[in-house]
Amino acid sequence: MAPMSKVLSQQELEVYLWGAATTLRGLIDASDYKQYIFPLLFFKRLSDVWEEDYQGAFEETNDKDYALATANDRFNIPDGAHWDDVRSVSQDVGRALLNAFQSIETANSDRLQGIFGNAAWTDKAQMPDETLKNLIEQFSKHTLSLAFVPEDELGNGYEYLIKQFADDSGHTAQEFYTNRTLVHLMAQMLKPQTGETIYDPTCGTGGMLISCLAEVKRNDGDVRTIGLFGQELINITAAIARMNLVLHGVSDFDIRTGNTLHNPALVEGDRLKTFDVVLANPPYSISQWNRDAWQSDPWGRNFLGTPPQGRADYAFFQHILKSMDPNTGRCAILFPHG
Repeated sequence: MAPMSKVLSQQELEVYLWGAATTLRGLIDASDYKQYIFPLLFFKRLSDVWEEDYQGAFEETNDKDYALATANDRFNIPDGAHWDDVRSVSQDVGRALLNAFQSIETANSDRLQGIFGNAAWTDKAQMPDETLKNLIEQFSKHTLSLAFVPEDELGNGYEYLIKQFADDSGHTAQEFYTNRTLVHLMAQMLKPQTGETIYDPTCGTGGMLISCLAEVKRNDGDVRTIGLFGQELINITAAIARMNLVLHGVSDFDIRTGNTLHNPALVEGDRLKTFDVVLANPPYSISQWNRDAWQSDPWGRNFLGTPPQGRADYAFFQHILKSMDPNTGRCAILFPHG
């Protein structure tokens, strides 16, 4: 069945996206939905935008080589790695998906390396061909081109899914999702400006970075000049953050994976990279952290002392202070302590 080519309202988009997620209900734990739904959504969007760019350029010039170069200018999707290529596969669907993901990541290694995560696509006991085919057909119902689903609308739909998955995952929700009202308030307090750099050392799915971008746009700033940076401990969550930024139309971003306290990834030479705006919702009062190493921190982040073992919040606080530009830096942090 050909996808419907129509402009989707925000509500229609959300119903469509959640319909894909409910395909997995009863098959895997709700906390694992995100590992499969987000990569498929991202893959569908990349393919549909590529096709949109190709068709537009070809209709304009009737030159296939020019159309191909134009489509690949945004993101390169190699032959055999398009959505319709995978959709046509009837057996070993998980392997076909994985091959397509790996091809796209390799062809766009500077921007998309690792973006599809590491879900068990080839585990047929968990993800049989029939389930994956059903998922692919659900996503195939609509065209996710820029003409039919603008970046802001798809970004909002993505945020909707993030919240839904957080609600369904119960006790892990706070780790995965920060209340967006609080996030928007923090962004408004910090007043990010055109040309500034913004950093979240515990970035999760990238919601705080996106909110700062929206704040710049709300004040008629030029979002193309904003640099977004983050670090996230969990691989799949970092991948979701990268997808989130791309789907919001962001091109200048750098999201690293790793433990911010143990091994800060955003550095310049022998010191931490500094930023104009820093905001974060660090994990609350974690006790499993290397307090001994902090006492001789090579980045000089212990300038206010070494926190108690059960109060790593204050280590994150010092990391944030050291990550602020000495002239323009300002921060907002969500802490549980009064």
